[in-house]
Amino acid sequence: MNKFQLEEHPHQRLNILTGEWVLVSPHRTKRPWQGKVEKVNKDPLPEYDASCYLCPGNSRMGGDQNPAYTEPFAFTNDFGALMADTPAGVEVTDCLLHARAVKGTCRVICFSPRHDLTLPLLEVADIRKVITLWQEEFRQLAADTDIKYIQIFENKGDIMGCSNPHPHGQIWATSDLPAELIKETSHQKKYYEATGKSLLQSYVALELEKQERIVCENDHFVALVPFWAVWPFETMIISKRHVPDLLHFNEAEQHALADILKRLTIKYDNLFETSFPYSAGMHQAPVNSGDHPEWHWHMHFYPPLLRSASVKKFMVGYELLASPQRDITPEWAARKLQSLPETHYSLQKVVSVEKTQ
Repeated sequence: MNKFQLEEHPHQRLNILTGEWVLVSPHRTKRPWQGKVEKVNKDPLPEYDASCYLCPGNSRMGGDQNPAYTEPFAFTNDFGALMADTPAGVEVTDCLLHARAVKGTCRVICFSPRHDLTLPLLEVADIRKVITLWQEEFRQLAADTDIKYIQIFENKGDIMGCSNPHPHGQIWATSDLPAELIKETSHQKKYYEATGKSLLQSYVALELEKQERIVCENDHFVALVPFWAVWPFETMIISKRHVPDLLHFNEAEQHALADILKRLTIKYDNLFETSFPYSAGMHQAPVNSGDHPEWHWHMHFYPPLLRSASVKKFMVGYELLASPQRDITPEWAARKLQSLPETHYSLQKVVSVEKTQ
């Protein structure tokens, strides 16, 4: 009888942050692909686009005009999903229909005045400025006692529903805890109460010992493919020090976060030599709801691409109705990402052309 092997046989893996399982089917990587192929736009973007509502000095869709900003810039979303003045209210019908009011605000963060510079193309010092703005926004939003959670995130690429190519992210601050945060809070709290330790600090220590899913690291952060990853090239950045949110990062950690963000996103771009799409976001402790010693800052990256820049992973069928499923193993994905250079492919080509001249 064959011995069970994670790299060969179908199996389930537990997500220790949510308590959910993912089905891994490594043998399916051998199947041919005859499904949908996405169109890839490799046309270079201009430094400034007069029609872009995020570029400096331009008018936005809501009618306001951006200042001629030269640093990362934040403003309240003209068409935000949340409203600060939503009146309080609850509607319940026969205990079957239940609705409640939600208050909050949505902010937009332009990473750079340049229309063509995504995170991997920014200098580390410029990413550090983005981190500083994230911290300032977090601090200001948390000052509103109605706010209970602040979600910082980025949708990159039109394949992820991003409506504007100007490099930017968002911050949604809400009066309730979202579903994913409820799950992650619960499982971190159970572990902390049982052991007196951070769940993710213990997990990072184990991953650093095994060295099977590490993509890159520095003195303060680790980028890895989680053991329970769902998306083909999903990763997490986790702080080595147990801190609840980004306001607790010291200067060295702020610089190290900028460094690892650049290194990881360069590897993503280099994977298929394209501006790699993803949804990414920080998970951190709730605000204005007491102490959360169990919480450990981390950042998720959920990229959709599977086999190339034009073939994406679809979450359909069994995945929608039963359980998430993946083909390539997290270990294979980590080895692939780890092996990629940390110089952006566009700059590698410039260097090679200069050498031949």
